[in-house]
Amino acid sequence: MEHVGIEAAAPVARAEHGDGDFKVTDAAVGQIVRLTQKRKDEGKATEAIRIGLRGGGCDGFSYVFEWADKPAGKHDHVLEFPDGAGGTVRMFIDKKSMLYLKGTTLNFVTGLMGHGFKFENPNVKGSCGCGESVQF
Repeated sequence: MEHVGIEAAAPVARAEHGDGDFKVTDAAVGQIVRLTQKRKDEGKATEAIRIGLRGGGCDGFSYVFEWADKPAGKHDHVLEFPDGAGGTVRMFIDKKSMLYLKGTTLNFVTGLMGHGFKFENPNVKGSCGCGESVQF
């Protein structure tokens, strides 16, 4: 059966930056750059994004994605990813969270149901229906 006017979607190019422990796609870096500029325009701190996990939620853990002024301690991983304009996007990840985030790719997705950051984590054993918490 032929569907007139409907074409197959072209594959999405996906560049990733990172060392294998934690990767970030170009789409995610681009969105972080846009959010950083917006915060700068508002006079707010833009040192880095804190990525991590907190206990709680339906399945036991929820992701942390928030602005941070400085690393929380000497054991934080400080990651830098090129922003494509000669600068970098910085992220802080605490040592304990990194154990669960090893191999994760942070992506920014856009679709019919909205847009947002998505953690593609190979260590997740399950997640709740709302997608806000995960199980390891």
